[in-house]
Amino acid sequence: QVQLVESGGGLVQPGGSLRLSCAASGSIFSNNVMGWYRQAPGKERELVAVISSGGSTNYGDSVKGRFIVSIDNAKTTVYLQMNSLKPEDTAVYYCNLRNPLFRGYEYWGQGTQVTVSS
Repeated sequence: QVQLVESGGGLVQPGGSLRLSCAASGSIFSNNVMGWYRQAPGKERELVAVISSGGSTNYGDSVKGRFIVSIDNAKTTVYLQMNSLKPEDTAVYYCNLRNPLFRGYEYWGQGTQVTVSS
């Protein structure tokens, strides 16, 4: 089992910044992909940004150029730096860890609320 604990959500004004963190613990395989998805009310969960243990990244179109995903040297904590936030970024942000080589090895955090409003 893997546990994912998120932190860093909250209320921010448009144009502001927030940094999310997600720490993984438990039976962690090597060569995982970690990252973030989000879900706004009435919408499907969507990709925000993911990063492989090798440092390759993939971003959702709506956040490219504004958000930066990174991972620590131990490959157990993933960060999401969110800049130039917009009201449409308001959502519950979920941390995700998966391993492309092991089907079924995928875990989600409990989610953290990000609200962008004046």
